[in-house]
Amino acid sequence: MASCVSSLCFCALWVAVMSGLGVRCDNTDSLCGAYAPGDIVLGILASVHTKVKDLQDRVRPDKYTCTDFDLIPFVHSLATIYTIEKINDSGFLPGIRLGYLMCDPCVYSTKALQCVEHMLSINKTLAVLTDNSNFSSPVKAFMGERYSELSIPVAKLLSIYMIPQISCTSSSPALSDKSRYASFFRVIPSDVYQTKALAKLMKYFNWDWVGVVTIDDEYGEPALQHFMVDSGRESICVEYQEVLPNYLGSLNIEQRIKAVADVIRSSTAKVVLLILRPEHVEMLFQELIKTNTSRIWIASDAWSTARFVMKMKDINKVGDIFGFDFVTGMIPGFEDYLKNLTVSQGVRNDFIREYKQLRFNCSQQSEHTSPLACNVTDPLEANDDYLLNAVHLMEAYNQRVAVYAVAHAIRNLLKCNDTACSGAANLLPWQLVDILHKVNFTLDNQTYAFNQYGDFDSGYDLIMWKKSGDERVPNVVGRFLIEKDEVEIDDHKIPWTNNTVPLSRCSVTCLPGTEKNISNMSCCYTCTNCSEGSYSNETDQLACKQCPEGSWSLPGSRECQKWKIWFLEWSAAYSIVVMIGTVIGALLLVFSFIFYILHREKPIIKGILVISCLMKFGLMVSFGGVILFLGSPNIHICRAQQTMYGLGFTLCVSCILVKAVHTFLAYMAFNPDRHRMLRRLDKPFVIIGILTAIQALICIFWMVFDPVDVEEKQSKTQLLTLNRLCTQGSMYGFGAMHVYIALLAVVCFGLAFKGRDDETDPIVFSMLIHLFAWLCFIPIFITQYESRPIVQISGIMVSNYGVIFCHFAPKWFKILSEKSEALKAVKPPVDPLKDENDSGVVCRTPNDIISLRTISQTRFSIAESEISNWDINSLHLSEVTIDSVRCRKPRSQRPRSL
Repeated sequence: MASCVSSLCFCALWVAVMSGLGVRCDNTDSLCGAYAPGDIVLGILASVHTKVKDLQDRVRPDKYTCTDFDLIPFVHSLATIYTIEKINDSGFLPGIRLGYLMCDPCVYSTKALQCVEHMLSINKTLAVLTDNSNFSSPVKAFMGERYSELSIPVAKLLSIYMIPQISCTSSSPALSDKSRYASFFRVIPSDVYQTKALAKLMKYFNWDWVGVVTIDDEYGEPALQHFMVDSGRESICVEYQEVLPNYLGSLNIEQRIKAVADVIRSSTAKVVLLILRPEHVEMLFQELIKTNTSRIWIASDAWSTARFVMKMKDINKVGDIFGFDFVTGMIPGFEDYLKNLTVSQGVRNDFIREYKQLRFNCSQQSEHTSPLACNVTDPLEANDDYLLNAVHLMEAYNQRVAVYAVAHAIRNLLKCNDTACSGAANLLPWQLVDILHKVNFTLDNQTYAFNQYGDFDSGYDLIMWKKSGDERVPNVVGRFLIEKDEVEIDDHKIPWTNNTVPLSRCSVTCLPGTEKNISNMSCCYTCTNCSEGSYSNETDQLACKQCPEGSWSLPGSRECQKWKIWFLEWSAAYSIVVMIGTVIGALLLVFSFIFYILHREKPIIKGILVISCLMKFGLMVSFGGVILFLGSPNIHICRAQQTMYGLGFTLCVSCILVKAVHTFLAYMAFNPDRHRMLRRLDKPFVIIGILTAIQALICIFWMVFDPVDVEEKQSKTQLLTLNRLCTQGSMYGFGAMHVYIALLAVVCFGLAFKGRDDETDPIVFSMLIHLFAWLCFIPIFITQYESRPIVQISGIMVSNYGVIFCHFAPKWFKILSEKSEALKAVKPPVDPLKDENDSGVVCRTPNDIISLRTISQTRFSIAESEISNWDINSLHLSEVTIDSVRCRKPRSQRPRSL
């Protein structure tokens, strides 16, 4: 149906009071669809129809035939008209009445330019002036258009005359360029912020794998470009970008819709951004509903509150729908106005008439008709509340704001007060541009002002389409604050299935303890465990963080832990065994020293007493070095460990070497001359001193030029553990010390084996034990770093005990055995006074009792000290019974009483 209905002709003539300019709405060829006279006329561009019939077949500049009545722009145009009427009724501009002239571009930019040309013309003629600053247009400001595709060419045309244009929905970022669109204003933010909000919404829910479908116009293309930049900043990847034709009457629109639907079905992205018009969305959803394709849809502001899409059949099958809408509100009294739509006398509004014909005339079937609505006598007089439910009325609030912005600019320019306006009504349009840039006004307790780009920075509401029966209703679940540059979500208002946010990712989430291994796209990656010594404590970290000093982590760790320090603690089981072994060894050495002193007159001890004591001293020093291996080491303890063992055991082996030399000389005694020559070398203490001094020099050079130290090295067997161990320098000094001891041991073994007899066996076996122990332990010492202290302790203990049991223990046994044999050889004395009835052994002296105790191994009831001091003559006891053996006095010495 045409935008200018010719069935009824309303012609009004308005003569400008101050200028005499004419604004007409003729009944035959006028493009206007609505008109009201006024002192200052505002132009309204509203695409009440969404298609131009047979547009692709045009070959002549004929009249356009528009079809498909759209309720959303229709209601928005009514909101503009209603606000103008309220301003006139309120006396906001005393003595000044606002009028309006409305044209329908039918969502076609060429027709939009035709509308503007028509509304700027005077007597159907658009003047061409060399200086447009004096151009006094019949229309002082334009409201609209809804779509950026139309607002952009209109803004270019109006910029020639610097006539202000205020849009409530055109959000293309290009319109913020004042060098190209100098007189364009809008009461919404630029899409620059909307695409930021869209990207941040996806980031909030961790949707980094999305699809995008746009239209090929001045709205869709810039929005896509800005979204690609903003999504890249938020690490969001676009799986596909599909473009639909802008014009719905295009020949291939249906084919493109099906192709895009196939792409969406086959994609892995579960979130799809639709930068489309509501009509495109409706067609796309109809195609997807056929296959029950469900996704999470993100709506641009163009369709985020499209009520007719919310009422689509099976709309609940498409999935969750989110979108950003401009901050809105309710227009006071507007609902009542819509329920009682009328056309006042002297006012023309063909769009209201067309709507009522569609709504209440059954002969014209449309989406607005119903059986109840058709049962009316006069459709033009009929009304109902259909529009209240068919359109989201809060969207129309910005129309109120835009009209008041112009009204405040006019009020400022005309210098109005509460009673009158002193300025002339025939103002020049360009004068309003400068004032609009500076205007700052309050409406419904909210302050508004344009920024330097002619935009509002009011932000957005986040809308979720909530299920309501078979339809959807908009529900505010968050907001985007431009000043804070962040999205705020009311999570409790979002009814996710199973309270779980759906995933839309190219790759799975990398959990803490892993990092992203990105392939070609930042969103497509594999998750790899953090390496040892690094960690990640958040999901999807690009790289693991290094552990701070003093801590460490295992592969795949979420946090670092402080190092555990390992050393041979005193309380450890091995340390306790070592301490017990050391104490036993030390006690054996002390016992041996005392035993040797007590039996120093024995032939097997008398000649070697001093050397044996030196051996014991060396072993005692060696045992002392073992104790230093326990506990937390430091550099001084590390040095003492090695030097005490090296010097102590060298002293012991040197003494053994002296014994070996002595036996070897005895073996060589058959040759007197050689024996005499070798006897000169038999200087025991000189040899011991020299050999021990050489080891002392080795240790000194070692500690000076290649000193031992303490190091903490990561354990290979215990997790998160540092082994605090003594180092051996570069091993040269350590090796020299042990090689020197081994060399002395080999010499001892050779000399003893050469002159082998009963006296050399201890030397041979003790040296074999020492050499064998170290031959076993050295490979372990070299290969098992962590076990070095245990290996060295074990080697020292075996070597020390080898000497004790080979050199000292046999002598203890031999001496004690000889004493036992001697006691057994003693026969009991014969008592000449013995009666035949007497039995037992006659004890004449205390030694007889002691010897008897030794032989019988029986405890006396009389202490040994008392027996030793026993005066056999003064003892009043006649006998002492030991088990079954009686030790008695001679008869002559028994007490008389007995």
